[in-house]
Amino acid sequence: MSSASAGSAGSAGSAVTTGRLVLVGTPIGNLGDISPRALEVLGQAAVVACEDTRRTGRLLSHFGIASPTYIVVNEHTEGDAAERVLGHVQRGDVVVLVSDAGMPGVSDPGEFLVSKAIEAGVTIEVVPGPSAVLHALVASGLSTSRFVFEGFIPRKGSERARRLRDIATEPRTIVLFEAPHRLEKTLKDLAEACGSERQVVLARELTKLHEEFWRGSLGPAIQRCAEVDPRGEYVLVLDGAPPAAEASEEELREALAAAFGRGLSKKDAAAEVAEHFGVPRNRVYALAVTPMKTRG
Repeated sequence: MSSASAGSAGSAGSAVTTGRLVLVGTPIGNLGDISPRALEVLGQAAVVACEDTRRTGRLLSHFGIASPTYIVVNEHTEGDAAERVLGHVQRGDVVVLVSDAGMPGVSDPGEFLVSKAIEAGVTIEVVPGPSAVLHALVASGLSTSRFVFEGFIPRKGSERARRLRDIATEPRTIVLFEAPHRLEKTLKDLAEACGSERQVVLARELTKLHEEFWRGSLGPAIQRCAEVDPRGEYVLVLDGAPPAAEASEEELREALAAAFGRGLSKKDAAAEVAEHFGVPRNRVYALAVTPMKTRG
């Protein structure tokens, strides 16, 4: 009997000391969107890693969850915080990672921590929850079959210019985040890069009382910003670039002639022109080796 009791105690002890890191999605506005499983895991957590202890504290208090030990994980602390989090997990604690809103690790701290946890062999679990990216995308009316997420694009400099060029030629639907005070500038930059007729959806206050979707093209979107004081974090859903018109034979031959003029071989010239126009290399090479027919 004592042997059986010892075995039971050992099993229970083993279960208790199995530490893990759990990523939990939290509401992006409406507190009713939190899941029962998220509440259960938060209630079990020995440690909660979060961006803002006050904001997370209010969330836990609202649902009657006692305050755990907090570790602040933000862009300034994530390196040091990762060591503390892993230390707790390796001692057998359940550590829950949350962001201020939505899924942690998506345009929020968490990516580095998860990477370090995996390197350390820590068990990672995810309790899915609300996502501003998917919310805005599915309600946008734009194509959802293929999309890319750009998050917050760089605020200035060559990296911003490069990202805007990438966005301008991206054929898939693009989802971006932007702060209200930078919205007008970003819309102007997008219009310059993509053209003022590109379709865009501006989503704000998602899941909240004053949730709003504005749909139109970039030109009128800029005008709207000038007329209305934008408030609340924005999600922009931008239509993908239209398919490029296929280059004509004349355009390809002109480009080949210019390449030959720079001393390129037929093979190299065909490769360069094909890449520039986005057409099959064998099509361009066939033109390179075939003299152009004279008219008349």
